[in-house]
Amino acid sequence: MRLATRRDGSPDGELIVVSTDGARCRSAGPDLPNLVAAIERWDTAEPALRALADVLEAGEGDPLDAATLAAPLPRSWQWLDGSAFATHGELMQVAFGLDPVPTDRPLMYQGISDRFYGPRDDVPFPDPALGIDFEGEFGVIVDAVPMGVSPEQAAAHIRLIVQINDWSLRAVAPIEMKTGFGWVQAKPPCSVAPFAVTPDALGADWRDGRVAMDLLVDWNGERFGAANGVEMQWSFPELVAHAARTRDLVAGTIIGSGTVSNANYAEVGSSCISERRAIEIIASGAPATRFMADGDTIRMEARAGNGGAPFGVIEQRVAVRGQTI
Repeated sequence: MRLATRRDGSPDGELIVVSTDGARCRSAGPDLPNLVAAIERWDTAEPALRALADVLEAGEGDPLDAATLAAPLPRSWQWLDGSAFATHGELMQVAFGLDPVPTDRPLMYQGISDRFYGPRDDVPFPDPALGIDFEGEFGVIVDAVPMGVSPEQAAAHIRLIVQINDWSLRAVAPIEMKTGFGWVQAKPPCSVAPFAVTPDALGADWRDGRVAMDLLVDWNGERFGAANGVEMQWSFPELVAHAARTRDLVAGTIIGSGTVSNANYAEVGSSCISERRAIEIIASGAPATRFMADGDTIRMEARAGNGGAPFGVIEQRVAVRGQTI
């Protein structure tokens, strides 16, 4: 089942169900006005939404206008982003000149959740000198998760899967990291691909709590990376359990995988610029790839084993405006 949010002038938009081929849709109706309402009572909402999905697969429904779509959750109660790919973590230590972090737990931070950019929104930044970077990753949306759940228990609370571009400002990140207080300025709002899908919709591409799909990343029309999500050191159920260790997670919490990264990066490329720069530092002693500039475009599309794109596509442009900070 594929869900999306259509802009209707309200903060949370209108929840719609989308056909598998992405051509048709149906409104979820007044009882389920938005995805927040649906995820808060998923046990009763899911059967109604699946009934609409069956209608769409029978060939009924209205034409889908992709230009009207916001992020599946235009805002949420909570956004927690992990760093679950070991290769990315190792390369970022090189990029930032940091020592390895000795831990047997996933790394995770809490980011901005009061807004998520839609898949075709221009993304504003105040100054290109801040080191504008994209980060392709996957995420899950959970219903209410009790404190102290095990990974096995956490798996049952994963209701939807999404594709994310976690924007970063690399010139600010090292400064904030040194404070030990986490990121504020270095992490603007994320962008999310148009469709949130149930785990069963991915079939064999949802494997051991991981999205086993290539994430195709094109910067200014040129292929930058095609890393696969299967190499997560920590699975999504483990990330959810980690987040819920000392607190309940409210329904609608989004948990990210961190930047998708593979050990064979020389073959598949990268999902963020900073990782590419780290590879260049290792190879030649200095980075050669610049960060993003005004007018640059980014495209991200996770490709399933059958060639489909269940999450749809993120296609965005950097729009620099405002004063230097």
